[in-house]
This record gives sequence, C-alpha cells and structure tokens, in this order.
Amino acid sequence: MNDSADGPVNAAPLTPTPAAVPPPELLDLPDGYLLRRRTLADAPVVNAVIVRNIDYLRPWMPWAKDVPSLARSTEMTKAGWQLWENRTDFLYVISHRDEPASVLGMFGLHRRIGPGALEIGYWVAKEHTGRSLATHGAAALTEAALALPDVDRVEIHCDEANAASAAVPRKLGYRLDRVAEEAATAPAETGRKLIWVMERADRTV
Repeated sequence: MNDSADGPVNAAPLTPTPAAVPPPELLDLPDGYLLRRRTLADAPVVNAVIVRNIDYLRPWMPWAKDVPSLARSTEMTKAGWQLWENRTDFLYVISHRDEPASVLGMFGLHRRIGPGALEIGYWVAKEHTGRSLATHGAAALTEAALALPDVDRVEIHCDEANAASAAVPRKLGYRLDRVAEEAATAPAETGRKLIWVMERADRTV
C-alpha cells in the first residue's frame, strides 16, 4: 500500500496540470475484479472499509491517523469526484463484478509529480490481501496511464520499509530509479522513499 485513498488529503507538492484526456472509468482485472471510478454513492462503503481497516492502514498512511467520520469520507469522495472532473486526479475503487457496489480497496492516478507523468497509489483491505489485487490493479492503471497522449512516465512511491508495497512495482517490471530522503509522515516509515518508474516503450532511449 502507498499514499492513495480517502481522497486528496495531502497537498500536492506542485500545481497539477490537467490531463488532455482522462483514463477509462472502468478497467477489467483478472478473476472478475474491476477498477471503477469512485462515485458519490460509494462514500458510506468507503467509510466503512476504512474504519474497519484503520489499524492496518495507520502504520503507512498519514491520513489514517484519525478514524474518519462518514461526513469526512463523504467530503473527500465529493472532492475526489471534482478532481476527476478537473482532470488532475483519478480515483478508483476495486470491486468484483458479482458485487459491483463493494469496495475492496482504493487506487488512484495522481498528476502531482510533474508534466508528462502520473503517480499510482493503492491499498487493498486486509481481508482481501493475498489475491494479487494490488498487482493487478497497478498493472491495469500502468497500461491505462501510458496509453494517455500526454503521459510518458508512471511512478510508484513507497517507503523503504514497506516490502509489500515495493513488491508490486518490482513484479510489474518497474525500475527503481532512486531513493529519496524525506521526513517520515506515518508511524512505520523510515523516511527513505523508493521511487519506481515505468516509461513508455516508444519514448525510452
């Protein structure tokens, strides 16, 4: 898991440039799972899954310090919807086709790392780990992001101590570009952030 979830809770380090076109609102995953655009109707389920997983999320997610109220989750869901409309952030939930209103975790594409690039964030609820959902979701978002006309680089950021999160870009063939020293923002973080990069094949040297 890395820092993407209950909406835009952290200020971006720079002003995002709107995307030329948005990614698809629905992405199919293996075994009947799917990523779908997070909607306003998801707020109660989003709140419930975060509350249920708060102790699991707190070590790695700065926004998980406090248990969110339903009003807070509703506020952030509305903000996330507007960011999609603004084409600066694209927030998804992972569901299964048999239960399309379910929320098994959350994913995002974020235009906060500069022009021509998107950052992928993700987390999967503890009860649904062990099914490669983070890997499959990140793979689908990587493909969708690199298909956008103004994107030639996708990044995944995670703390050095977060081995489970780092396994995802490693499995997908991302390269470890660098280790950035940053102040720790969550209890389990070391302050050493791994920056994983995938570039469009037709734009690499």
